[in-house]
Amino acid sequence: MATRSVVLDTETTGMPVTDGHRIIEIGCVELIGRRLTGRHFHVYLQPDRESDEGAIGVHGITNEFLVGKPRFAEVADEFFEFIKGAQLIIHNAAFDVGFINNEFALMGQHDRADITQHCTILDTLMMARERHPGQRNSLDALCKRYGVDNSGRELHGALLDSEILADVYLTMTGGQTSLSLAGNASDGNGTGEGADNSATEIRRLPADRQPARIIRATEEELAAHLARLEIIAKSAGGPALWTQIAEADAQA
Repeated sequence: MATRSVVLDTETTGMPVTDGHRIIEIGCVELIGRRLTGRHFHVYLQPDRESDEGAIGVHGITNEFLVGKPRFAEVADEFFEFIKGAQLIIHNAAFDVGFINNEFALMGQHDRADITQHCTILDTLMMARERHPGQRNSLDALCKRYGVDNSGRELHGALLDSEILADVYLTMTGGQTSLSLAGNASDGNGTGEGADNSATEIRRLPADRQPARIIRATEEELAAHLARLEIIAKSAGGPALWTQIAEADAQA
């Protein structure tokens, strides 16, 4: 079964949570098998306190805007059902997880006050620091590094940031990490779980097999491919390997 992930972000009245700050926005998007499903969870919340001026400067969500919005207790069950059992993908996870745990604790729902008991957590900030030590690894910096469009991000917003983070995560983890020519990972001969990585005899396809259908790329797909190569070239400071090979073949 494909892994279900939820990319999550929150906005708050300020920080830290130990000073009584609360969540005012939650945004989540769903991934199944590394594909966006279109399902999302998004809500603004009445925090029963005012936001710090510094926080408003970051997310632009005013105290007046939140008047009449639901309180966390009113959406807690729906939110919990959306994230339960999923891998939560969060940038600087300790911040968001701490605030979410606090909201459940304030409700007296201590069985939900540690969401790590119900979900696994993947912190993209920690992942980025491991891959790019000594560099800036904010969400904006990662967008620039990986060629992800964040031009609409003038202010922070939980749903927008979760959508952007999903793109960053998929790009950051999209490279091929292993190649098995010896068999299927599920039967112990590949590179997956339970594999022993030992070579097996090459299995030849029968000569009388049904020819595979050839599916050509559409004009739209070719244009998208060229656009991606241009992004890679701009990020790397030189043409992508694919482009270099194509140019070499054309000159041969």
